[in-house]
Amino acid sequence: MNIRDLSIEFGGRYIFENVSFSINPGEKIGLVGRNGGGKSTFLKLLLKQLEPSSGKIEIPEYYKIGYLQQHFDFNFPTVAEEVYSVLTADRESEAWKGDVILSGLGFSWEQTQQNPRELSGGYQVKVNLAKMLLMESEMLLLDEPTNYLDIYSIRWLADFLKKWRGELILITHDRKFMDKVITHSLIIHRNNFRKINGTPHKIKEQIAQEEEIYENTRLNEAKARKETEDWIRRFGATASKASQVQSRVKMLEKQEVKQQLAHIAQLDFSFAHTPFETKDDMVVAKDLSFGYEEGKELFSNLSFEIKKNDKICIIGKNGQGKSTLLQIINEQLKANSGEIITNEKVVSGYFGQTHVERLDPNLMIWEEMQDSSPQSDYGTVRRICAYMLFPGELANKKIGVLSGGEKSRVMLGKILLSKVNLLLLDEPTNHFDMESSESLLDAIKEFPGAVVMVTHDEEFLYEIATKLIVFDGGKTFVFHGGYKEFLKDVGWVE
Repeated sequence: MNIRDLSIEFGGRYIFENVSFSINPGEKIGLVGRNGGGKSTFLKLLLKQLEPSSGKIEIPEYYKIGYLQQHFDFNFPTVAEEVYSVLTADRESEAWKGDVILSGLGFSWEQTQQNPRELSGGYQVKVNLAKMLLMESEMLLLDEPTNYLDIYSIRWLADFLKKWRGELILITHDRKFMDKVITHSLIIHRNNFRKINGTPHKIKEQIAQEEEIYENTRLNEAKARKETEDWIRRFGATASKASQVQSRVKMLEKQEVKQQLAHIAQLDFSFAHTPFETKDDMVVAKDLSFGYEEGKELFSNLSFEIKKNDKICIIGKNGQGKSTLLQIINEQLKANSGEIITNEKVVSGYFGQTHVERLDPNLMIWEEMQDSSPQSDYGTVRRICAYMLFPGELANKKIGVLSGGEKSRVMLGKILLSKVNLLLLDEPTNHFDMESSESLLDAIKEFPGAVVMVTHDEEFLYEIATKLIVFDGGKTFVFHGGYKEFLKDVGWVE
């Protein structure tokens, strides 16, 4: 596949311009860049959902591109039949491959016999992923494939893609997942593309060094230019130096003036903290049991404490009750038995997937934040909007037109409007780009209070967890230690 002088612009603004590169057989490309930088636009160009403003994409006629759909259009009564439906007549005997893929993505046999329309949103995404993988296209386009996948499924998918013989382009916030899968990195930076053999970290370091050299050179040249201009002003009227003056004037006219590189905004924030000034536990959970249906408990007799400096990660397969447990800790749900005792000095900030869905689509960003924190003055609200990459007029965008990542930033902004000492976070990196996920990781690490977080991101687990609540092998238990120690001393059963 060859990209020739490709440009696309919307409303007079170029997303990228005069881009040329090739994707060679067997290359697995990690596509990185800021939110809004053009990653999804580039995928739409490859899929011919958009036409370029100029240039062309050369794709062989036989070349089939598989794309992970984010919408659901199911036409068969069971998950298995829905997945098998992508097989052509000459591949009908390969249904077993679909079974292997579904098993790898965490489906039990019973779940493969369910109607896909009745599954949760996360499992419906998995059905689409299974269909795409079974199609066996020449190229796969994967836009955040790990969203809603648990650790087991993420590991299986990484192994599957490493063995994939065709080409792929991967967009993900999960740096460890990307590093495991890709052979090359493609970065969209300052309206252009750069491709290298290696990881995104390598190309970002290279660009940072180049831009530092550029800026130092620009400053030195500007200083030298000013000195020359001062000399010309000083001796411009001196007859004896007329020829030297003219020579230096011509030199300046020919000299290229380097422009200062535009500032690239990035998510850079810290959670506001209020001290928890007591030696008591923040939260005590005693013998918790919960199930949505009688006789089908998600967990039982679970006990633990949350201390003021704990960083607790809740881990395990999808559908086992991790988000439910977080809602019980936040007292949104009541346990079937047992109790939650929350110290009166606890001030919590909660980030949940269901809360993102409750944002008012008709409100502007700043109005949504103000509405959640009436005590905050207008200036504070606008400042938090800017922290979340919504400065100036961008804060006037309606919630209804925002992407998933932008809505997640709004949710984080709402937490920042209050000083808290306990953060409750349910898969906060879903829909974030890699840079935003790294900023969030830094903010959580620096937060002096307690954190309880549901996550499948192993980088977060390695970096943050001091204690784990584990859903595994049909059991739920507390592990006192970090993720590295858990893998060494206990390990996954399933």
